[in-house]
Amino acid sequence: MKESFVFLAEGFEEVEALTPVDVLRRAGMPVKTVSITSSLQVTGAHGVTVNADVLFDNTMFKDAAWIILPGGMPGASNLYEFAPLHGLLVNQFESENGKIAAICASPAVVLGQMGLLKDREAICYPGFEELMAGARKSQKSVVVDDKFVLGAGPALALSWSLAIVASELGQDKADSIASGMLLYTNNHSDLGNYFG
Repeated sequence: MKESFVFLAEGFEEVEALTPVDVLRRAGMPVKTVSITSSLQVTGAHGVTVNADVLFDNTMFKDAAWIILPGGMPGASNLYEFAPLHGLLVNQFESENGKIAAICASPAVVLGQMGLLKDREAICYPGFEELMAGARKSQKSVVVDDKFVLGAGPALALSWSLAIVASELGQDKADSIASGMLLYTNNHSDLGNYFG
């Protein structure tokens, strides 16, 4: 199975960065955290310091399954300002099977400003919508597109991560992971509440 990568910039939203790592690993999807700084240690928006698995400059991303962008400020802005990430995102977007997941400010601050969401249904953290010029702004909490899985903000980190799993491995696998985490009550009847 191809590897996925979660990108960490100073000021990232912690719950949005670590939840997909946890959920994807539960699903058996290989995933690594990537520091875009010169250090493996990256500090989030709320003072939580994480040891990334790899440095951007020392990693090959060819044929990545998913490029995953947590939000948070200034984390999303720092991701956008990191020029090497732009080329990687464009290559992922243009590749036949490459997928991109972003949440909170990152759909707008990174993907929207790069023009990657033009003519697509999209969601971001409220207040950043103007940066998604040309996108169709959704009322959903999590938006699944053929290339993208987008989430609105920190409270959606789990449902967003499960949507990544569902897109890659199918809804049954995502449901199994969610059940194991006790997300559902009443035999999955609450599914609509979590996937918009």
